[in-house]
Amino acid sequence: MGKGYARLSAQDGSYLAFEAAGSHAHITAVAVFEMGPLLAGSGGLDIERIRRHVESRLPLLPHYRQRIAFTPVQRHPIWVDDPRFDLRYHVRHTGLPQPGGDADLKELTSRISSQPLDRDKPRWEIWFVEGLSGDRFAAVAKVHHSLVDGVSGVNVLMSLLSPTVDDVLEPAARWKPQAPPGLLDFLKDGVTEGAGFGASALRTASGVLSSPRKTFDDVARGAMSAWETLAGGLTRPAETPINQPIGSQRRVDWVSLDLGQVRDVRKRLDGSLNDVVLTIVTGAVRSLLQKRKVPLRGLDYRVTVPVDVRTGPVDPGVANKVSAWFLSLPVAERNPKRRFEKISAETRRLKKAKAEDGVDLFLRFADWSGSSMLPSGFVNLVGMLRPYNLIVSNIHGPAFPLYLLGARLNAFYPHLPLFKNQGLAVAAMSYLDKLNVGLIGDWDLMHDLADFKGHIEESVEALWVAAGGAPPASMP
Repeated sequence: MGKGYARLSAQDGSYLAFEAAGSHAHITAVAVFEMGPLLAGSGGLDIERIRRHVESRLPLLPHYRQRIAFTPVQRHPIWVDDPRFDLRYHVRHTGLPQPGGDADLKELTSRISSQPLDRDKPRWEIWFVEGLSGDRFAAVAKVHHSLVDGVSGVNVLMSLLSPTVDDVLEPAARWKPQAPPGLLDFLKDGVTEGAGFGASALRTASGVLSSPRKTFDDVARGAMSAWETLAGGLTRPAETPINQPIGSQRRVDWVSLDLGQVRDVRKRLDGSLNDVVLTIVTGAVRSLLQKRKVPLRGLDYRVTVPVDVRTGPVDPGVANKVSAWFLSLPVAERNPKRRFEKISAETRRLKKAKAEDGVDLFLRFADWSGSSMLPSGFVNLVGMLRPYNLIVSNIHGPAFPLYLLGARLNAFYPHLPLFKNQGLAVAAMSYLDKLNVGLIGDWDLMHDLADFKGHIEESVEALWVAAGGAPPASMP
């Protein structure tokens, strides 16, 4: 930390390199609200009141008035205050032709998600959308991955919204941007960081000498986790029609599932909620590939599952603290219950092996060493190997209602970025009694994204019946 700037963590900074490889590295989220007290006298949305509210909450989000710069020698990415910060640029107002339906909102979200964020400004936007049918409005948020992951995204949501219906507008604190650092600041902090690196190394060496057995066990566990990650990351997945070079345009869709039904399946089959989500996605991918005439026998369809590795509360200064599992989805398996059993067995094995520690160990070493080359080298290696076909994220969201200045949040749909040769991503997040699943695809590769949404719904019902639930009337 130096005066006027803060360094990005290795993982936060890695998403800048991912974006340079040809992907929009922003997360998109759609929140749907009841209009409630935010109806202005003109009959539209009271956007100025919303802007004042967002401004009052920015002190809780320290990097949202900062842009990304780079140190002069080592080219570390850093946060610096944006002296030209303009809230009106980031909090935008638009509308749908009334009465706008969900299909219109999805089309607008697709266009918003397809545009990259301005790299010379703080990397976030929120589009407030009026004109939705049923006295509703929406907020479409677009936030760079260097600012947020799934868990910290919930923290951002809680910072902007309230668990009470109270619509009191808090006054915004005065903010004055700090001057950008000069060369002497970087030189001084370079010496400080070098001293910190040496002190950290001495502490580590002291720990080895004082408790060699514990150190050996820790190293052994770390080596096993690193090998698990390396073995998974070096395995090339199958080539499929949706794992081809992607363009810049996106399609967006979403579906809300009954969270009670999903939890009941988990209890009946004795697994985790994440196992259920992965099994649902497996069934949907199977149907999609079958319609695309892809042979499923022997197909190694690999998925990356983000795993939160925080051991304490969310640090607002570090957006990403996540590792990953690599596993194969049994898309060739016809029986939904057998698919669940295979996935559950594999996730239990990964938990026992602490496979998530491998990526976390690498990133902690990158932060400890201060190297800017390690994260970029890791990004280049991932881009070259392409060790997965699909990313599936599952986040535990609030189980209580949230409000924006008294307007109730009805639904929240997260959407992941797409990386190299990845034409589809799936993100699930619970809220109240629903499991909201956000789907995003490359415009050309996923022309049938709406069909995939239907496959998700079909897969839920098939798994429910296989678990012993009563079949719905619509199901043969």
